[in-house]
Amino acid sequence: MKKVHFIMIVVLSVILAGSVIYGGLHLYANRNIVPEGVTVGGHGIGGMKLDEAADRVRSDLQAMEAIPLVLIDQETRAPDVQMSLGEAGIVYNADHFMGALEGLQKGSLLQRVRVRASFPRSWNIEAERRPEVLEKRLNTEWEKARYGEPANAVRRIEADDTVKYIPEIPVYRIQWKSLRTRLDESLPADFSILDQTDDGGVELVLPLAVEEPDITLEKLKKEGIERRITLFSTKLRGSSAGRVFNVASAARAVDGMILEPEGVFDYGKVIAKAESQYGFRKAPVIVNGRLQPGIGGGICQVSSTVYNAALRAGLEIVERRNHSLPVSYLPKGQDATFASGYINFRFRNNTGKHLLLRTGVRNGVLTVKFFGTFPSNVSYRIESRTVETLSPSVSYVNSGLPGSGQQLIQEGKPGYVVDTFRTKLINGKPVERIRISRDTYSAQKRVIAIGSEFRGRTPNTDRQQPSRSPLIEDGVGKTDSD
Repeated sequence: MKKVHFIMIVVLSVILAGSVIYGGLHLYANRNIVPEGVTVGGHGIGGMKLDEAADRVRSDLQAMEAIPLVLIDQETRAPDVQMSLGEAGIVYNADHFMGALEGLQKGSLLQRVRVRASFPRSWNIEAERRPEVLEKRLNTEWEKARYGEPANAVRRIEADDTVKYIPEIPVYRIQWKSLRTRLDESLPADFSILDQTDDGGVELVLPLAVEEPDITLEKLKKEGIERRITLFSTKLRGSSAGRVFNVASAARAVDGMILEPEGVFDYGKVIAKAESQYGFRKAPVIVNGRLQPGIGGGICQVSSTVYNAALRAGLEIVERRNHSLPVSYLPKGQDATFASGYINFRFRNNTGKHLLLRTGVRNGVLTVKFFGTFPSNVSYRIESRTVETLSPSVSYVNSGLPGSGQQLIQEGKPGYVVDTFRTKLINGKPVERIRISRDTYSAQKRVIAIGSEFRGRTPNTDRQQPSRSPLIEDGVGKTDSD
């Protein structure tokens, strides 16, 4: 009997002890307070009710995002931009602590006991930077409004042909990589900043970099366009309105052209540009050695004037041919014709520096100027001389005249063979003289109409001249006879 009593006492004692332990664990696990000694971001919240602690942490996090951020201008050292950390895309969180706080209230009794028993006493807060927020606020338009836009350096030719340079205007732009690094380093790591009495917030220098425009003074001056190195003009006297227009169109296409060192001036490309941008009008052109109405008449005055400027700058002539007929605006041997797809005019910039071409038509005068680098003591002289005069042939054509009569239809003109020389002078003294061309200007036939009973010598009366495709010089497109 005593043994039974003993066992019952032991069992009851175990049950009672278990109840006491369970009750203690239950009370321990279900305490609605944060464990003693717990801090979050340096703020003590141990012993606070769980919901109050959570609210306190949230409030502190919001206060962190409301801290002023002042970006200091690196030049003036004055406040340039002010906003809150939150407006700069900084988001603070204490997610690990909040998750652990929930763990005190969820799960089985033993799980909650275990969480509370091992609950860390110190918790950090974390700052998350969302870069797109600040970049959107300080965007390109803001930078332009705050620091302006860059302006290229300018090279200007004055009225007296002096070359003037206007420096570029650089601007500041934000160095975003450096700004992100500085911001990360400056962000408060805990709540201690909230306890400070001043309200200065976070200050950091806004890192700026100088943005140069595409064209700088240094780049422009390196091109070597220092002064006017040559000038040549021809007159348009007697030109029709259409011809003057065509000359002006071609000149506009040349004006402002810059040739790089060893670059080649291509008149065919100039004419293509002029035709597409400005167009050409009716004016006499040369077709197979004869003047006829056509489109673009006069364009060879531009190529010829440019040719003479190039000769006097000592430039290398790559491709050039004289007109089939002498021109009125230049001595024989000093012209340069053009025929689309057949004859071109090209020269090479062999000055070693860039070459700027300026052209214009004013008061009936076409002027071409080259600007670049050229020795001031060097000049060139151009001379042409006729070495042979070609007599015109006579052509008789049956015209239906009565009897043996004759009638002059076309007066013949002589042709010429011309040599042209270029002399190089240094300090005004000749040092080199070379022949640069031998040109032939065909004689124009003397054409006579004869009657059916003409008995004179007419060697070509009955011969049919072979036809040939029309070669249009000094113009473009079709002639009125096409």
